[in-house]
Amino acid sequence: MQIDLHCHSTASDGALAPSVLVARAHDRGVRVLALTDHDTLEGLDEAQRAAQALDIRLIPGIELSCTWGGATIHVLGYAFDRDAPALQAAIGELHRGRWARAEEIGARLAAKGMPGAFEGARAIQQALGDSGNAPARPHFAEFLVRAGHVGDRAEAFRRWLGSGKLGDVKQHWPSLASALATLVAAGAWISLAHPWQYAFTRSKRRKLIADFIAGGGHALEVVNGLQPAEQVGGLAILAREFGLLVSAGSDFHAPGDWSELGMYRPVPEDLPPLWDRFGPIFTPL
Repeated sequence: MQIDLHCHSTASDGALAPSVLVARAHDRGVRVLALTDHDTLEGLDEAQRAAQALDIRLIPGIELSCTWGGATIHVLGYAFDRDAPALQAAIGELHRGRWARAEEIGARLAAKGMPGAFEGARAIQQALGDSGNAPARPHFAEFLVRAGHVGDRAEAFRRWLGSGKLGDVKQHWPSLASALATLVAAGAWISLAHPWQYAFTRSKRRKLIADFIAGGGHALEVVNGLQPAEQVGGLAILAREFGLLVSAGSDFHAPGDWSELGMYRPVPEDLPPLWDRFGPIFTPL
């Protein structure tokens, strides 16, 4: 696909530096890219320089963490004012919360007989490319593999780091309403990230979408990488019912992972794409 509105670099929990990620996206035919690192804008300047050199249009993006209904929810913001005071303040709070969360994950793993997880995860993160942000769960997963506590990263998430597990620390995130208010104040276009990944009943997912709209949300991420086609269909139905725009992206984190830049299932043709609201994205021939 020529448009990818969801990916991550070493500024958060991705494996590639922002400039390397942009070059890879270009090589794979992507011409409109949004870098949406978790709770940080740290990688945008480097990505923008690389995008200009390669004639890629880079959409400023971010994936904010928040809580709703006892679960961690992610919302994607695009084309915002990077200097908006509300956004800068929220990022500062999230930065501190991520460090506290990482330290707590390390302490919890140590209490279960896996010492040195925080320091190990940080070392793995720094080896990928130094970042001022805290190590994230993929860094902890890699540490657990290297330390021999699990066989692979999938097992690390299944046993220790996935939703509802020991390392799923939520209390440092703001509410969904607060995250949405932050993005609205920054003039962002807002999409609800991977709505099918939340382990909700049908009625609870509908309530989430209703609250998302009430808080100022604009779109559903109907397509997230190579998620099952039936999920795309279910989310498309919800987008039509609620009158929402739709977004799509690979949710790329690393080469050889579950997705690739520019690779995701087709978006149903009758749904209005969020990227049309960014203005003309391709120069006519």
